[in-house]
Amino acid sequence: MFSDTIKLIARRAVLLPAILVFCLISGCASGPQANPTDPLEPLNRSMYSFNEGIDKAVLKPVAQGYRAVTPQPVRAGVSNFFNNLQDLWSGINGVFQLRPVVATDNFLRFGVNTVFGLGGVLDVAGEMGIERHPEDFGKTLGRWGVPSGPYLVLPLFGPSTLRDSTTIVLENKYDAISAIQDTKARNGLTALRIVDTRTNLLRIGNLLDEAALDKYSFTRDAFLQKRRAEIYRPGASNGDDDYKQPAEDKK
Repeated sequence: MFSDTIKLIARRAVLLPAILVFCLISGCASGPQANPTDPLEPLNRSMYSFNEGIDKAVLKPVAQGYRAVTPQPVRAGVSNFFNNLQDLWSGINGVFQLRPVVATDNFLRFGVNTVFGLGGVLDVAGEMGIERHPEDFGKTLGRWGVPSGPYLVLPLFGPSTLRDSTTIVLENKYDAISAIQDTKARNGLTALRIVDTRTNLLRIGNLLDEAALDKYSFTRDAFLQKRRAEIYRPGASNGDDDYKQPAEDKK
């Protein structure tokens, strides 16, 4: 039941970008005093509250229970397994971005961990010093000058931008778990990935609860700053040159 509910919400979430674009065209932004990066703040705050409600009622208690009953080495193995799947997609995006070091490292990590790390449960590549470079198609679009557009809060997915939200369908189509034909196995792994992700955020969530007077604004600003840094200021260790940043993304 839990995994079915999660999948249902995720499927509906992919329709939200079109709805929000319609809102922008229709003039439902918050007026001339609105934050230029967050013209849909009233709608986003409502969605943020919705996500907070789901998190408090379902996701956080499940994550806390999972952490309490699952030994740390097992949790680490689960995280490694899902990271290994992401490494393959990161390698593909490294190719799209014309970043050979990023692509090579991620493909090497996927190959080594899949063959020698029990399908990715063990991070053998990490022990060998092969760096992990998380990439996604939203970053790829940003690398080639596609502006981020307004900040969006998606149901269940949380902080995003218009550019990144439009890649959800593509990311889901080529996701290794979505390709599994067995419905029970696919839903089970999807639910486990969500729980694993939320468990890894428990400490950050606790710090946010203690430190932020306005959690919405703090989360928005931190997300946008981190996303810009990931896309427009590549690390020197990657051997990359800076990509041209759209003017609207410099704000």
